[in-house]
Amino acid sequence: MRAVLSQLAVPKTVPLRLVIVLLALASAAWAAAPQFSPQQRVGLNGGDQWEPAIAADGSGRIYILYPHYGTIADCKDCSVPTMLLVASADTGKTWQAPHVMLESDSGQFDAQIAVDPADRRTVYAAWLQNNKRVVMLAKSVDSGATWSYTIAVRGDAELDKPALAVRGQNVYVAFNHEEEVWVAASQDAGRSFTPTRANAESRPGWSLLGAATVDPAGNAYLAWASYSKAGGARGAVNLYVAKSGDAGKTWSANLLDVSAAAPACKDEDCGEGFLGAQVALTSDADGTLYALWSAGNSAFGPQRIYFSSSTNAGGSWLPRASISSAASGVEHAFPAIVAGNSGDVRIAWMDASNSSRITPNWNTYYRSSSNGGATWGDEIKVSGYVPGYRYISQEGFRFPFGDYFGMAIDSHGDTQIVWGEGMNYQSPGSIWHASGR
Repeated sequence: MRAVLSQLAVPKTVPLRLVIVLLALASAAWAAAPQFSPQQRVGLNGGDQWEPAIAADGSGRIYILYPHYGTIADCKDCSVPTMLLVASADTGKTWQAPHVMLESDSGQFDAQIAVDPADRRTVYAAWLQNNKRVVMLAKSVDSGATWSYTIAVRGDAELDKPALAVRGQNVYVAFNHEEEVWVAASQDAGRSFTPTRANAESRPGWSLLGAATVDPAGNAYLAWASYSKAGGARGAVNLYVAKSGDAGKTWSANLLDVSAAAPACKDEDCGEGFLGAQVALTSDADGTLYALWSAGNSAFGPQRIYFSSSTNAGGSWLPRASISSAASGVEHAFPAIVAGNSGDVRIAWMDASNSSRITPNWNTYYRSSSNGGATWGDEIKVSGYVPGYRYISQEGFRFPFGDYFGMAIDSHGDTQIVWGEGMNYQSPGSIWHASGR
């Protein structure tokens, strides 16, 4: 006890009864301490940073990939935006200087990055370039020191939102083109790819890809939101999860949920559906599937965050569960999810529960479960106040900066999370990192 007292700087003459009270107060203070590190800006300080992706390997390295909107020193051929990689060798305590992934005279969009769970060492990254008509794949086998590059997909029209999933020799790069959802599949660790349409049996309208995952048995899964042809962004949105058990040759899709039309974006510059339904998807070490999504119950009304799981390879799903503790009527968006060992699932989202009548205030929230979502830990506000940014206040940030953000579980079992905050949809904005449990 005296050793503890010395750390608390309590004189030895203090009565024991008072010491006990002091210890109780100290214990309460420790218990109430934040479970996540204060948010830290990552990436270049100039320009805007947008839609970050994150991955962690088995040796403590963290990788953040993001498109940078601004000039890049010493890169004459770089166009806006340019895909940058920022890495940490000590689980996010310090960060190396960002560097260009691949010089290109056309913009690079929609970052994706993943570490192979089979070896926890090989790193893959994907993005769009060449006027969004090419999906690039990058691969590193030396902790990001060097990279090899492959064109996974070359299209005749503009593509959108790749989703990357890997396990061993199997690499999947999914993407969408208007109502079509496609998957480029590789069984040789990304050296060659074969494209297949995943929603070939229907023409549902405009589709927006959400996520992809590969379970330990080798089954591949996709999730996407599908907007009706008649209603577009002003109609109902079907949320699908599709499975392939034959290395991406064929896909079968099941309806996960139906969302009402998205609320009108309060930022006049963002497009219809920006705050609309999205699906995030992952799988744990036992092959249990987990989905986290945003959906609304009334047209143009606020959306909530929902969770479900499947233990039979997506054949059926448990009834959806509302996850956020925010009051009814609070706008939610941008689900993120990651899973590790059996039953270990972690989720995050953004909501505007701290908004006033005058000022919108968004924050990033987090919860975790050790039993597959049967019960959840406390809701934690990961985002916080940082002085010097006119879009960050004590109540939150003004607007989500980007359509999605990312999470990973590092080699110590901690959660690594990166997200975007901005003044509005256009600019200024930057990406922020925190870690914890």
